[in-house]
Amino acid sequence: MIIQEVFIRKLEMMMKQPFSTSFGTMQNRKFILIEVIDDLGNRGWGEGVAFSIPWYTEETTETSMHILVDFLIPLLKGQTIEHPDDVSKIFSSIRKNNMAKAAIECAVWDCWAKRRGITLTQALGGEKESIDVGISIGLQQDFDVLAERIDQSLTTGYKRIKVKIKPGNDLSLLSQIRERFPTIPLMADANSAYTLKDIDLLKRLDQFDLMMIEQPLAADDIVDHATLQKKIRTPICLDESILSAEDARKAIQLGSCGVINVKIGRVGGLTEAKRIHDVCQKAGVPVWCGGMLEAGIGRAHNIALTTLPNFTLPGDTAGSSSYWQRDIITPEVFVTDGTIMVPQSVGIGYEVDLKELDRHTIERKQIRL
Repeated sequence: MIIQEVFIRKLEMMMKQPFSTSFGTMQNRKFILIEVIDDLGNRGWGEGVAFSIPWYTEETTETSMHILVDFLIPLLKGQTIEHPDDVSKIFSSIRKNNMAKAAIECAVWDCWAKRRGITLTQALGGEKESIDVGISIGLQQDFDVLAERIDQSLTTGYKRIKVKIKPGNDLSLLSQIRERFPTIPLMADANSAYTLKDIDLLKRLDQFDLMMIEQPLAADDIVDHATLQKKIRTPICLDESILSAEDARKAIQLGSCGVINVKIGRVGGLTEAKRIHDVCQKAGVPVWCGGMLEAGIGRAHNIALTTLPNFTLPGDTAGSSSYWQRDIITPEVFVTDGTIMVPQSVGIGYEVDLKELDRHTIERKQIRL
């Protein structure tokens, strides 16, 4: 397969409601979409998940655009791609910028699957016909609003509730949740808001019988997390710390976590996400698929990834209607009783709604290779 043309779009979509974490609040979501066309005319789609502000990682929508246009896409010129795994090798001379890499690598995976007339799930080696999903709920100013969101999510059937915590909004918040919802599958995401100085407070989270606490300490740490995990009963889930299969191997060896969250954009694409899955499966460490407030194309890739067998915990791939008035794919991603049926059409399994896409496009580029 030879990629002959790449289209880049920058989109701007308004989320139904603001989403708040320990590092900021977002409602106006800007992101990048990549469309690749191969030498047989097959088209593949990928979504860039970097934010406009470098909250989660150092990448932004603008830096992703720069890296894609000036470095990554030119590296594909004249390259024969036998398998999508080749893309990570082609990009190996460019350090990090994983979200930019993942945007185009995922598009190549989609195109490659369509070229062969198979689903992305089959291309990845996935096994499931449906996946269990949870939902991530941002920080709320009022507990009653949060409780209502949890109630709605449980009514929809989501298999796990994730809430955000931060210093000053943790013990009391979780206590109120447990008083109202004593038995729900519950986890807390700290987004690196704590240090080992908070170890006594973090020990107190054990009383809430959480499924896990996600990334309590620094975004680049696996050493202090190992110290913390020895002191608390609640499993630690690493997110920002894991950028590669090697990171996963080292974290598991150190005892830094009991669970790992895999985000396609964070780790540079589906190839590395699969490698992390395999490392964790071999070590007996469960994984789940995290979310980055994706639109439909990103959600489609998350669904396909989650069909791999060691994704045994519900992920963050909620239905389209949880975040968007109208998504950019047809059909939209629907959740029924906490599950999503895996699409059976070739590639990502969803059609891109070009009219809706155009409505949200604020910038576009066409690059011929």
